[in-house]
Amino acid sequence: MRIRPGRLLPPWAGTLAAKAAAFITGMCCALAALLGVLVHVSVTHQTVDQARDRALQRLAEVTEDYEAGDTLRRGAGVDPPGLPAPLRKMAAGGERGTMVAVHRGRPTMWAAGPADGGRALAVGIDYSQQARTIDGLDRAILWSSALAIGATLLVGSFAVTRVTGRLHITARVARRITAGDLDARVGDPRTKDADRPQDEVAAVAAALDSMAASLQGKLLAEQRFTADVAHELRTPLTGLHAAAELLPPGRPTELVRDRVAALRTLTEDLLEISRLDTGRERLDAETERLGPLAERVVRAAGAAGAGTTEVRVVRDLSVETDRRRLERVLGNLVANAHRHGRAPVVLTVDGPVVTVRDHGDGYPEYLLAHGPQRFRTEGGSKGHGLGLTIALGQAEVLGARLEFANAPDGGAVATLTLPQRP
Repeated sequence: MRIRPGRLLPPWAGTLAAKAAAFITGMCCALAALLGVLVHVSVTHQTVDQARDRALQRLAEVTEDYEAGDTLRRGAGVDPPGLPAPLRKMAAGGERGTMVAVHRGRPTMWAAGPADGGRALAVGIDYSQQARTIDGLDRAILWSSALAIGATLLVGSFAVTRVTGRLHITARVARRITAGDLDARVGDPRTKDADRPQDEVAAVAAALDSMAASLQGKLLAEQRFTADVAHELRTPLTGLHAAAELLPPGRPTELVRDRVAALRTLTEDLLEISRLDTGRERLDAETERLGPLAERVVRAAGAAGAGTTEVRVVRDLSVETDRRRLERVLGNLVANAHRHGRAPVVLTVDGPVVTVRDHGDGYPEYLLAHGPQRFRTEGGSKGHGLGLTIALGQAEVLGARLEFANAPDGGAVATLTLPQRP
């Protein structure tokens, strides 16, 4: 069985059900052993005491016959063969005693007392029935303990499994919420009926549902605010852009037009992010060859002033994808490489995997650990920090995987892995 590194127990030993089953089994075994020992000791003492009293009574009768000179009864004698040596020594010392020993292959209860000449007068009583009774009792204790442990384990496992099943459902819903499904709810029946007893699992489920509803409400409000602000900015920016075009040529006019263009780009990016946040974007898929598409992206980026980008096609491939969204992703990656990295910037197509690499200082640690964050850039770099966020969102719409890493020899590497649909 495979054991996880750094752990002394196999993976299954860490589950609540396994721990509960082990605890129930251990407690049942301990309880069964305790009760079994108590019953065994009590019954054994009672049986031995009865046999001892009977043997001593028989010894008293034989002693009277011996002192009267009568013939000793069957099973009695002076220094009989088979009498245990400790009991013989005790009787020779003038004391009476009893002992169980095997005589002629049968358990025998011996009772002995002093006789003339330092000898021992002894009586042997068959102890086989009592020994069989005790053995039968021990077997009954073992079987009943095994049955009780099995039944308790089954009932306990059933009860624990119901609880752990509800916990697994809660954990699965929590993972769905983490993945972005804010509509996921546990919906535990106990939380819907006030008359039913509310256990701890139901309390956890209710707290998770309440947290998800609150989080969903806040995110929806934030999305609506972002979309509303972007929409409200569009109209004045359109008028501002038209007015800027009417200004006379000059340095001030260029600055105004540049800032207006930056505001329009930011507004369009905010609208795009708000649409991506709603999760309602749909693909307009068509067959595209990645090599020519990469060339178009690089030419468009160069025309927008991004700089020179080298395209390497290791293995070209046709994929079913949304051309506009894929161009948006690759264009943002190339623009980000030129804006925050250093030349040379290389775009490589190798089958369904497209990489964009620069030779700058690489991605910051926060981005590698948590992914792109809105309106955050490092080192006073230009831009508003939405390019990679949009690229990641559009990649999710495409069903692609976008990963960020730093090359061992320096530089940032963005890897886009496209799905290959039949």
